[in-house]
This record gives sequence, structure tokens and C-alpha cells, in this order.
Amino acid sequence: MKRRLIALTAATAVLLSGCASGAGASSGDTTSELTWGWALPTSWDPVTSTAGWDTHALSLVYAGLTQLDVEGNAVPALAEEWEYNEAGDQITFTLRDDLEFSDGTPVDAAAVKANLERGRDQANSTLAGQLGIVTDVVVGDETHVTVVLDQADYQVPLLFAGKTGLIVNPAAFDDVETLTTQPEGAGPFALTEYVPSSHAALEKNDSYWDADRIFIDELRVEPVPDPAVAVASLQSGQFDVALVPPSQVEAVEQAGLTAEVIKALTVRVFDINGTVAPFDQSEVPQAISHAIDRDALIASAYFGQGSPNWQPFPDGYAAHNPALDDLYPHDVDKAKDLLAQAGYPNGLDLTLGIAEADTALAEVIQAQLAEAGIRLTLKVIPPANNNYVTREYPFVLDSFSGRESPLQALEVLYGPEGLMNLGRTAPPGIAEAINVARATPLDDADYEKNVQAAVETAVSSMPNTFLFTWPRILAHTTKVTGIQQWIGTQRWEDVKVTG
Repeated sequence: MKRRLIALTAATAVLLSGCASGAGASSGDTTSELTWGWALPTSWDPVTSTAGWDTHALSLVYAGLTQLDVEGNAVPALAEEWEYNEAGDQITFTLRDDLEFSDGTPVDAAAVKANLERGRDQANSTLAGQLGIVTDVVVGDETHVTVVLDQADYQVPLLFAGKTGLIVNPAAFDDVETLTTQPEGAGPFALTEYVPSSHAALEKNDSYWDADRIFIDELRVEPVPDPAVAVASLQSGQFDVALVPPSQVEAVEQAGLTAEVIKALTVRVFDINGTVAPFDQSEVPQAISHAIDRDALIASAYFGQGSPNWQPFPDGYAAHNPALDDLYPHDVDKAKDLLAQAGYPNGLDLTLGIAEADTALAEVIQAQLAEAGIRLTLKVIPPANNNYVTREYPFVLDSFSGRESPLQALEVLYGPEGLMNLGRTAPPGIAEAINVARATPLDDADYEKNVQAAVETAVSSMPNTFLFTWPRILAHTTKVTGIQQWIGTQRWEDVKVTG
């Protein structure tokens, strides 16, 4: 039966209870249960979700046309194969037979078309910028759908492995507002209970296309525990798996738990609005970058877990440009000279917006910048203030979660509608460089060169300042096995719970 909505309180919380057709615990005498300490999404609707981090939770309830393997390559998911035309401006996906959403509705080519068009055209869509490349979606038959593009674009299989390609049940489109709390998908799990800011309860969706590799019958997601009690929460059984900060790795290991240190597409960054003084003078962001001792940040605030970086991608990833390594080496005198060139020989006063959880890191940054004459006031941004939308704060300590397509990541960071491009402007050259990379097949010998050229064009001309990449650290009890080192979305295929 279809899940139903129950109000917990008139003001704040909703509870979904019941079960979706095709969803339920596996047959047998035992049920595998797992509680995951992780962030709940900003919205359960991928079209209105406002954080890249949301993909990890959304992929519990939705499946994409494609997904990424552990190395970041696009592999089949709902679509078992795809083929480009000779010009590279059309891609035809072949869906698996007999796919179903968790309520039993067929996942067919018409559903794919409806999703791509909604993501492109809905007024409040956060996917519109990525789906603007789609000029038409043509249904061939129930299992064949052709996506027509505005130019040759070989990034689409990567792009559709993330939020952009997650397929929602079109039956829910009559009231899309309900999708923010009541997802309707074809993913490995179906949501059965949701209390905002508290928890989400899910159960295995037996109609998921890869259900044979899902061994968790009931999965519960709760916001990550306070670092001070993370280890105790795992030892007590409150959590089976939890995201922990670098400061807790040693304590996790001493407690006999396992810490999975996973290389991920995450990087600490200053979001900077280059249209607002004094950041409209390029010397100011450059001075800030030279004043930062990235190694010291990692050592003091991240307990050695991370790598200095000057770009959005980690070392070893196809889009990582080695020429940008040490782009702005730590040099306090250089920082002072740049400030003087910008008209601030006596330094300047700035306000840095931060999340409350980043206070320790921000205080180290504050001390480093003070050496160059940059006097920081730290301002905690209220959780309700989405600075990507309000753009109230022109200088913010942030984290960037990379996208499945590196060029999509560049659009988010530098595109004129990019959420993390606070100035909403892009200088000449970036669009052209991105388009050249888009038109290069992923297996072409020039692909890495072209995508890295786009990265260099963007990083060298825009104010966002990257600090260091950092791993995703999942701590878990010994009864949990099979967690893989996914560079992208954390997945649950082949994960088992014993005991």
C-alpha cells in the first residue's frame, strides 16, 4: 500500500508510516538492521535539494540512470547501457526490463522524460543549470529514451550518476511539495518514517534493480553524533556506522572500532563574492590564499587527515591539474605586498561567515591571516540562512562536495547560476574551456588534458580559494562488513550486519 502522512505536531514534524508496495524486510527469521550517523537531506526532492552532500541520503531512496563505481567511472544502474550518436549530441539510454518504483509504478522511458524536463524547467529547480544542456527528450519505446543535447557532451553518463539523474516517480508530480518529505523512488530503500532534524527510517525495497546486493532490511539515518560522544554512541549500539571528524580517528581505533578513511571529492574552501569590495580586487583573494599555511591547518585542525589543495579536485582524480599544486604557496610577505597593491598597506578588516562546527578551524585561520594584517571577525551563520541563496555573506568558510561530473562541479562553482558562485558572474574563457572538455569523449587521449585546462582557467580567474581536501571518515562496529571506498556517493551494496 502507499505510504501515508501522519502529523506529529501541527508546527514542525511529519511522520511517514506504513509500507510501499515492493518494499519490506527480507523473508526469514532474522532482520538485518543498521543505524547510520549521517546528515539528513535539505529536501528529499532532488530537484529542490540545495546541498551536494544530500546525494548520499537521496541515493537511499532513488536510483539514477547511471551510478559511479569506486573509482568514479560511470556504470549502469536503471539504464543497462547507453550509446551516443556520431555527432555526440544525442545519447540513447536503454532501461532494464521490468523496473518499478517502490509503489509498483513502472520506471519507463516516459518517467525518465518527465524527470529530466521537470529538473530543467521547474521554477525552483537547483538542477536547471546542469539540465540546460538538454534541448529535447524523445521516448522511443518503454525502455529506450534519447536525450538531445545543445552540443556534443560526453559528460552525461557521469552527470546522470548524481542528483541530476535520480529518477522520481512522476505520480508524485501532481503535488511536488510533498516530495520534500515524502520521496517516491526506485532506490535500494523506501522511506517509512521521517521526523525532520531527528531521523529517517527506511526499509529494503525488494523491487530495486540490484536488490540481491542489498543485505540491510531496515536502515535508520540520524544526524551525526557530537564528536565528544561519537565513540560512545558506537560502543553503546546507538549507531552502527557514523561519520566522525578527524579528531576522533585515534579514539575510534583505541576503542576497537574500525575507521574507514575514504578518499572523497570533498575540499574545504572559502566562498568569495568577487563582485563585493574588497574582494573585487583580485589581489585580496590572492593575498588570503598566500597567507594560509595549509599544512598547518591540516595538522592542527584536522589531525593530519587531508592534503593541501588549490583546486576543487583531489590528487589522482582525472580533473586534478598538477600544474595548480602550490599555486599560492604560504608566503606572508607576498600576502602583505598584494594587500598593499590593492590599497591596503595597513591590512584590512574582514568578516568570515562560518558554521558553528567550524569554529576551531576558523580560529586557526584567523590567527594565520592576522600575521598578514588581515583581521578577521568570525560570524556564525544561522542554520536557517542558506547563503547560497541569500548571498548575505561575501566571505564564507565552506566545504565543497564534488559532483559526479567534474564539469558539473565547475558549473556549480563558477557558472553564472552556480550555487557556490556567490558573485553569479563568470569571466570570459571559462564557458569555452568547459565546452571543449564537454565535447571530448571520456576515453579520448585528450580528455584529461582538456578537463584540466578548464580547471586551470576557472581556478586562476575566480576568487574562490581552496584550502585542502579531506577524507570521508566512517567509523563502524566490527559487526558491520563490506563498506567500500566509494569516492562519490556512499553506497550500501554488499554491506552486511552480523550478530
